[in-house]
Amino acid sequence: MKSLDNIKNVYFIGIGGIGMSAIARYFVSIGKNVAGYDKTATLLTNNLKDLGIEICLSEEIKDIPETYLNIENTLIVYTPAVPANHKQLVYFKNSNFEVHKRAKILGYITKDTFTLAVAGTHGKTTTSTILAHLLYEAGEKVTAFLGGISENYNSNYISNGNEVVVVEADEFDRSFLQLFPNISAITSMDADHLDIYGAHDSLIDSFKAFAALTKNQLYKTNGLAIDGHSIGINDNADYSAKNIEIKNGSYCFDLQTPSKLISNLKVNLPGHHNLRNAITAFVMAMQYGANIDRLKKGLVSFKGIQRRFSYQIKTDNLIYIDDYAHHPTEIDALHQAVREMHPNKKVLAIFQPHLFSRTKDFGTDFGKSLSLFDELLLLDIYPARELPMEGITSDWLLNLVDLKEKKLISKEEIIENIKQSKAEVIVTLGAGDIGAEVLKIKEELLNA
Repeated sequence: MKSLDNIKNVYFIGIGGIGMSAIARYFVSIGKNVAGYDKTATLLTNNLKDLGIEICLSEEIKDIPETYLNIENTLIVYTPAVPANHKQLVYFKNSNFEVHKRAKILGYITKDTFTLAVAGTHGKTTTSTILAHLLYEAGEKVTAFLGGISENYNSNYISNGNEVVVVEADEFDRSFLQLFPNISAITSMDADHLDIYGAHDSLIDSFKAFAALTKNQLYKTNGLAIDGHSIGINDNADYSAKNIEIKNGSYCFDLQTPSKLISNLKVNLPGHHNLRNAITAFVMAMQYGANIDRLKKGLVSFKGIQRRFSYQIKTDNLIYIDDYAHHPTEIDALHQAVREMHPNKKVLAIFQPHLFSRTKDFGTDFGKSLSLFDELLLLDIYPARELPMEGITSDWLLNLVDLKEKKLISKEEIIENIKQSKAEVIVTLGAGDIGAEVLKIKEELLNA
């Protein structure tokens, strides 16, 4: 790959993706000309435009800004979520431009910097975002490429220096094998992305290969068959949360390490899964050498991540939470958190399945997870990069849910059905475009 010193222009195909947009922000910060294609305008692409990035909503070659057609000084970055027959991607490859996947570029720009990487089928976004915030608050010179929008910084890219890098290590398409981590964590390793891996064993092998890349220390939540320091809750893990209390919706706890007890920690995120995420981030920052007292203050000040157990409405009479959960394990974790924080309340879940393949692979598990709620409104499957699969529909999934109060609806019918419900807690779930409905739902409920 060419030295970045010889690159003046960087063009992204799929620039509106959460991971892609963070790298685009990085290239702007080091003075490169940046533009890119995406299928539709979103809040993310609008924010990129505010940085001076030109966004192309057409894949036609003629619509590419002329500056980025200079083969000598232009780098092309693409996401594997873009189809292989995408017109711009095909053009750049056939014209012998320097063309690389997002993961290759992320590995390249971080390989010579001390890197903290967080992997896992669930929890990596929350853990890496907490970790970046902790290091920032501890005064470390950190740059972070995140898979979610931090509420503290309203961004998925954080930078106040380049002595240490935090990256979300994505298992999709084996992307994380392009990284060079010094300290890493694996938060979970459930079957997922079987459309890519084919079998769970292949996914496990990929995580083992990632673990083998780690130069210093690897941390893991309990139960993962990979060597590393274990992290848990009220158990004999190497690092374990003890003396846990819930006060005003927050976890207060002590952290037992192999050498000492760190007392009086507090995190304002609900759910045992988030408690593990917070401990993992804290331990990684501590291992890096950050000041423990400043880390404790940073943990308290962490506000959360957009679409991760994000309270939209929180009153005595109504709770509305939005969450990115799109896998049965994530739905189970969310349900545990909702019941713990809001006991004895009727809970309505509005779920949009994500991918036909994932719905097919985990249909029975989705049915069990969704049956935990009191009432369910189910949307059509969000296809993302996939074509429909015969027999795999939301109607098929609805039949696997053991609830009396369940219904298949369109997005246009969400508000009407919420108003007919007597639920005290409303939760929207999914990784598709259901996120675009959140503000509408919130406004309608506040004005009701």
